[in-house]
Amino acid sequence: MHRIEKEFAGRTLVMETGRMARQADGAVFIQFGDTAVLVTAVAQRKRSHLPFFPLTIEYREKTYAAGKFPGSFIKREGRPGDKATVSARQIDRPLRPLFPEDYRNETQVACFVISADQENDADVWGMLGASTAIMLSSIPWEGPIAGVRIGRVEDEWIINPTFEELEFSDMDIVVAGTEESIVMVEGAALEISEEEFVEGLNLAHDAVRQLIGFQRELVEMAGGPFEKFEYDVIELPEGLEPAVESLAASRIEEALRIADKAERETMLRGLRVEIKEALEEEYGEEVSHVGGVLREIEKKAMRRQILDEDVRVDGRGLDEIREISCETSILPRTHGSALFTRGQTQALCVTTLGTIADEQRMDSIDIRDETSKSFMLHYNFPPFSVGEVRMFRGPGRREIGHGMLAERALQSLLPPYDEFPYTLRVVSDILESNGSSSMASVCGGSLSLMDAGVPMRAACAGIAMGLIKEGEQVAVLTDILGVEDALGDMDFKVAGTERGITSIQMDIKAKGLSVETMREALERGRKARLSILESMSKALAAPREQMSEYAPRIITVQINPEKIGEIIGPKGKTIRGIEERTGAKLNIEDTGIVTISALSGEASQAAREMVEAIVEEPEVGRIYEGVVKNTTTFGAFVEIIPGVEGLCHISELEEGRTENTEDVVKPGDVVQVKLLSVDDRGRLKLSRRAAMNSDN
Repeated sequence: MHRIEKEFAGRTLVMETGRMARQADGAVFIQFGDTAVLVTAVAQRKRSHLPFFPLTIEYREKTYAAGKFPGSFIKREGRPGDKATVSARQIDRPLRPLFPEDYRNETQVACFVISADQENDADVWGMLGASTAIMLSSIPWEGPIAGVRIGRVEDEWIINPTFEELEFSDMDIVVAGTEESIVMVEGAALEISEEEFVEGLNLAHDAVRQLIGFQRELVEMAGGPFEKFEYDVIELPEGLEPAVESLAASRIEEALRIADKAERETMLRGLRVEIKEALEEEYGEEVSHVGGVLREIEKKAMRRQILDEDVRVDGRGLDEIREISCETSILPRTHGSALFTRGQTQALCVTTLGTIADEQRMDSIDIRDETSKSFMLHYNFPPFSVGEVRMFRGPGRREIGHGMLAERALQSLLPPYDEFPYTLRVVSDILESNGSSSMASVCGGSLSLMDAGVPMRAACAGIAMGLIKEGEQVAVLTDILGVEDALGDMDFKVAGTERGITSIQMDIKAKGLSVETMREALERGRKARLSILESMSKALAAPREQMSEYAPRIITVQINPEKIGEIIGPKGKTIRGIEERTGAKLNIEDTGIVTISALSGEASQAAREMVEAIVEEPEVGRIYEGVVKNTTTFGAFVEIIPGVEGLCHISELEEGRTENTEDVVKPGDVVQVKLLSVDDRGRLKLSRRAAMNSDN
């Protein structure tokens, strides 16, 4: 066993190998505070038959880590939640580009969160563990990498802030990098400026280098660096590559000047079939490699066209945005809707307003008590959006990750729950996709929320930036197409308002990317964002003052918590009666906040009046209109407030002497009475005679 202990970010970091999971190619146990992860790496020694690199990252949170049972009937961990899925993607994205391009062996990294202290997030330690486990193995890889989370509280930067510190932080950004450069960024912020963001990146990169140093120390202690195993490489048959290039180069260059995605791809598919048929007799079964060769030719041609001619696939300039169209209120029965189109990327975004009963219950190992979520953004990517036929299944990792990115962009702009007590759900259905559908979801989601009458602090827009880098030649691209993402060196998504950034995601394939290049990309992204916001404001400049007639109306009433039982009543009789009479739904919290929701304002108001009447404290000297509940020989009991009765003595029924109570009032009569006094036992003394005299 080999173990190191280091001080990092004010706490003790433990890294250990050789005690657990010893049959994996590489394994490491990492502990920070009382949060611990076990990460393993295993690779097959045989090349996969798949035409891509089959890397899988599994991030699994064990509920025992927090001393909990899984929150399900089965009481066993099931499918990873959204947080675990996003954490797996954060680990995958900086690891994947560092594997050799021709490596196709099936490789799996598994991260188990096995201790959770409810203070420190395990995701960045899963990233460090993944890199360390691969470095401790013979798996071919060009690491190491590491990752940290950076926050800022009252202008003070914090590396790996605790959950409590994040509550007060104006940013929550995960940064991953090598010793030379930053390779991945993802997170949210409260409208921070581009300069502040770059400052945070520099501090985070210093911390990343420190963690990489710890990693190298452990690997060396364990006997490394380790020799990497040799893997099978498929050699292209001699002469195939130049033969394909001679037949296809000019045709590919022609295709790369076609702006329409479908037309371009149709031409490239036809070219692939044509060349395979032309070369099949000479190369036989090995003609199957033609597709890969064509892809490389396409990549080189596109990059050369941009770097040498400043011409993009669709003919735009490097910093030019595609044509934008914004429409709102396009669906008649939804609470808010918008159709956002940018070039050949289109998102239909719909907002639904709900009550507290619609909140999503969260079952997390990072939170000691069960919590709920009142804002959700769900992103869907149907196959027809890219002209394909596939099975419709549940949301995949990509859909969950894109939805989370767009959700973070809008979250900080929503009104406080106590001012706008609605549960909000935005659904983004991608109808067309040719680059940056997640940022289209941000724009469309912002418009649909405003269309629903949600009083957002500001409108939000997003843009995806790209990069082409060959040696010293660098081109930054604004509003990238799908092909520019696939064949380029960077996908840099930035969302925000006029004031600053609210959400960001960056993946870099190029090595040695300078801070100045990143600063340029951020500045161009800011200008593009402002331009998109201007287009959005022409469609809808501010949240609508009136909500849809189909949206629920919600009122909150603060009552004395001691009165909760009176509203509920015996076996829930009172609260059910209010709901049946008004059609409203009531929810009562332990703090005494009563949330009343109904489809009309009249129903909500009627329920509110009934609640306030129940909790109302009797006021001496006030005249009430009440119902006679019972009569006796000595007087009548009158209910002046729901559940509150007092005695109107027979002598107080009317002027003069009354022989029989029911000569004046009978059960069920509605009468006016004046509250004369409340004795020390809480008994109410009423007078009908005094109320009659007051009228006179």
